[in-house]
Amino acid sequence: MKKGVLSIAVIVGAFLSTLSISNAAAPTPGSADDPVVTKSYLEQYVQGLGGSVGTGGGSNGLTESKIKEIIAQEVAKLPTNNGGGGTPSTGQGNAMKVVKLKAGQTILADAGSELIVRNGKTLAVSNDDNGIPDLTAGKDLAAGTVVQNNHLLIFPRDGRGVKPDLKETADVYVMVRGGYVVQNADGSKVPQ
Repeated sequence: MKKGVLSIAVIVGAFLSTLSISNAAAPTPGSADDPVVTKSYLEQYVQGLGGSVGTGGGSNGLTESKIKEIIAQEVAKLPTNNGGGGTPSTGQGNAMKVVKLKAGQTILADAGSELIVRNGKTLAVSNDDNGIPDLTAGKDLAAGTVVQNNHLLIFPRDGRGVKPDLKETADVYVMVRGGYVVQNADGSKVPQ
């Protein structure tokens, strides 16, 4: 009986010490490890930038419209990440675009683009021996391999894509996030 009570006491003691150690690791709000941004700190920081915090009435204050203008200028400086020369991102965030492929057309994705085949039978296309990562199946697809519908593909380099199987007569729909180019069988680009 005494061994059981002693065992329980040891277990409870170990639990409580673990609990107090885990709470000790959390920083105290407002300390140097977890600072709180105050209005006075923000005003001091903005003054260091050469302005003052205002509500729009002052001539030298940072107004909402001025802040929006600064943000727009900084966003305009960001790279478009469209090294492959395909269709650039349209600024719709992470939205996927639905693209229709007719028989004989090929969609070539830019590096970093994602693609999902929604219908029809398609084949992987690659300009080298490396494949296309199929994240859903967890494997690489070599050129000429059938691409399963509703599988997420990521293109690590330009020059890889998908095309409808030669036996596929219906239009094929794919969803694309990132840059891409659609080519006809003769190699001419399809305007987007």
